[in-house]
Amino acid sequence: MPNNSFYPSSQKEKIPGWLKPFFWDVYLEDLDLQAHQIFIIERLLNEGDHHTLLWLFQTYPEKTIKEAVKVSKALSVKTASCWQNYFGLKKEEMQCTGMFSAGPDKLY
Repeated sequence: MPNNSFYPSSQKEKIPGWLKPFFWDVYLEDLDLQAHQIFIIERLLNEGDHHTLLWLFQTYPEKTIKEAVKVSKALSVKTASCWQNYFGLKKEEMQCTGMFSAGPDKLY
């Protein structure tokens, strides 16, 4: 169940080590759950599985994930379409350009 706050429940909370395979190109200790929330959400929606989605929705409010889907330019077309449908978004609300993932120079 997602929390009701705008930001993750603990500002000092870090990404759990078991998610490292999804963030192979960055240092987990450098990721900030608040400052890098769009990147984290995009990466896990694109690459994640059921367990990562559970963590994502427990860590961020649904409103934050929905907003990330709307503004993302790094979701794959397939992923963007899935979450567009899930959140009932109109095509005009989406900014996805169909990239698969952000390159290292666009992480933050």
